[in-house]
Amino acid sequence: MNFKLNLTAFLLLQGLTLGVWAQTPQGVEDENKDVVDLTLDHVKQANSVRPIAGSSRKGDNPVLFLVGNSTMRTGTMGNGSNGQWGWGYFAHEWFDENKITVENHALGGTSSRTFYNNLWPDVIKGVKPGDYVIVELGHNDAGNFWFDKQRARTTIPGIDPDTMLVGFNEHTQKQDTVYSYGEYLRRFIRDTRAKGATPIIASLTPRNSWANDTTITRKTKNYTLWGRQVAKEMGVSWIDLEGESARRLEKFGHWKTEYMFYYIDKIHTSKFGAQNNAYSAALAIKNCLGCGLKDYLKPLDLPQESFVRQPGKRVVFIVGDSTGKNKDNDDDGMWGWGSQASVAFDTTQCVIVNAAKAGRSTRTFLNEGRWDRVYNSIAPGDIVLIQFGHNDIGPIDQPKYRGVIASAKDTTHVYKLEKDGSYEAVYSFGWYLMKFIGDVREKGGIPVLLSLTPRNIWKDGKIERRNDTYGKWYREVAEATKVDFIDVHNISADYLDARGEAAAQAYYKGDHTHTSKLGAQMNARSAAQGLRALGYGNLLIDDNKVAKTMKKTEKLLLKKK
Repeated sequence: MNFKLNLTAFLLLQGLTLGVWAQTPQGVEDENKDVVDLTLDHVKQANSVRPIAGSSRKGDNPVLFLVGNSTMRTGTMGNGSNGQWGWGYFAHEWFDENKITVENHALGGTSSRTFYNNLWPDVIKGVKPGDYVIVELGHNDAGNFWFDKQRARTTIPGIDPDTMLVGFNEHTQKQDTVYSYGEYLRRFIRDTRAKGATPIIASLTPRNSWANDTTITRKTKNYTLWGRQVAKEMGVSWIDLEGESARRLEKFGHWKTEYMFYYIDKIHTSKFGAQNNAYSAALAIKNCLGCGLKDYLKPLDLPQESFVRQPGKRVVFIVGDSTGKNKDNDDDGMWGWGSQASVAFDTTQCVIVNAAKAGRSTRTFLNEGRWDRVYNSIAPGDIVLIQFGHNDIGPIDQPKYRGVIASAKDTTHVYKLEKDGSYEAVYSFGWYLMKFIGDVREKGGIPVLLSLTPRNIWKDGKIERRNDTYGKWYREVAEATKVDFIDVHNISADYLDARGEAAAQAYYKGDHTHTSKLGAQMNARSAAQGLRALGYGNLLIDDNKVAKTMKKTEKLLLKKK
């Protein structure tokens, strides 16, 4: 039998039959009732990869302890095997680890009650004076799982320090007492202070839930409110993780927010969402008045491309692979067309930023942070030319780990990588293109999709056309996103067909994919011809002049041979 009573009444009524005095309270509605989290069923396995409290400490440096649930550390092993990641995995990236180390002690499925009762005793053992503890709990505190066999994790709504519920816990097979959400937060705070460390209360990560078309739902009437109230009452720092992250999601929009969560549910984040929450937590710490933890943060400025904006000139970014940027330093060597863009683009009217990188696919260009540098650099009105494909179709879970799913559909799958057994959610060729397009639009830029350059492979006197694979996927993405599309593949192929197979050899260098300086100029011209048709002729050099430049280049090549 379960009972609700205040602390004074409990002390006075010990030994009496308490059932007549109180009624079981109603918990907050559980928004995650359909989410299956079996982490607590495998605690021993989870603990095999969770850190020993304080084990990361470097000399006398402080440690930041992270206390939370599956939004901070997802899954039994916390390794992304289901495509979901917790933000605690990435939190260390924003701290100077020569001054402080970060330990993620979170565990999926825990509430403030079950973490405090079952896991906190081992965590607090490692806390020393000068350390910091961030507590972000509450996602699992709702519902009516008071003393049931499976979960028994619900806390009493609110922050009342005296309200409690007593009963037999079917899960632990012991008599149990349940307190309010706020009271558990107070206990974390008191224990941390008793060790000479600094407690910090954080609001919950936002869910993929929209109050309206432009606003992410906040928990301002329950857990966010209660956490803020306890922090104020106890005089501890409060970081609004929910607010910082939600504001970023609102800027991202619905489609991008969808992939911040790994499709399975609306609370657990993908790698993208976990990284967003980790960065949002760092921003919240930086903006927190009187929070000493901010002194240990790295600079939070996001990386950008290195270039100088010039008044009155439009910026044109080029992203792609070695067909866009190669060695570009030997007249008789390999060249990417981005290096020769100035042959066709009027640099008195625009600034060319060639961010392409040899050997990259859409996947590796994103994973290596190269896309983020472009994304962070985009200003309203900038043009971003997006061209990939040569390195995208190949092994996904084996070297060179750059293959993508061969499709234009919005699809993904988690792969276990051969090199180290780690897991990665890999998406389709079309998805990566759609992400890049959406990111450019989000920043107010103008995305332009370019089909890949043709290869020097001939059959029956005609150069190879890849219109049934990449060409098809490009067109499907262009149709789905309504993005401007330049078919460089067929523009250049038409030009080479007209020149003939023998003459076309001068446009390639070393193999059937990489271009000579002349070939690079041809592809730059093809891109410019497509841009002119889209109405950007003011940024381009007259096509006749481009043709003359190419003839000069061809003559120089012939002289050397």
